[in-house]
Amino acid sequence: MKKFNMIDEEFICENCKKKVDKLNYTARDHCPNCLYSKHVDINPGDRANKCCGLLVPVGIEKYKNTYKIIYKCSKCGQIHKNIMASDDNMEKIIDLSVNNF
Repeated sequence: MKKFNMIDEEFICENCKKKVDKLNYTARDHCPNCLYSKHVDINPGDRANKCCGLLVPVGIEKYKNTYKIIYKCSKCGQIHKNIMASDDNMEKIIDLSVNNF
């Protein structure tokens, strides 16, 4: 069974209300401005999660030659991780690097 469904679409961020453009090299899964995401997938791109809570960025971890943003769902409390995007707000990434959750 396919575990990754490539969905790269624009959206309006539910946290900061900014328009978020497509990423154009992989699936866009969070807002590059405020780094928030939405708890909509069980497997990437499947849109099968009924929670739909906001994923709040709470930390960062090294992953290969990049970083993953660590999220905590504001609705169900689940921890989730997404790879940072090339256009992410670096000030917010740096701020997350000193956070402990």
